[in-house]
Amino acid sequence: MSTTDTSRARRQINLPEDLCAVAERQFIPQFENLESLLEFVLRQLTQDKAESLDQAEQALLEQRLKDLGYI
Repeated sequence: MSTTDTSRARRQINLPEDLCAVAERQFIPQFENLESLLEFVLRQLTQDKAESLDQAEQALLEQRLKDLGYI
């Protein structure tokens, strides 16, 4: 799975070398490089937040329907 899209603007970030080395040892077999790993993680984190909001909205809607006697 390649998550790199060269048509998008990119940013450079600085991370601790020891953290990068550990992440590379553990995850590079599954990803092309450290950048693709970090992109995947950031996308998952932002997606999970959106899904949590959807679940919270659904729970609120269900509670309102219960309060109105529809459920």
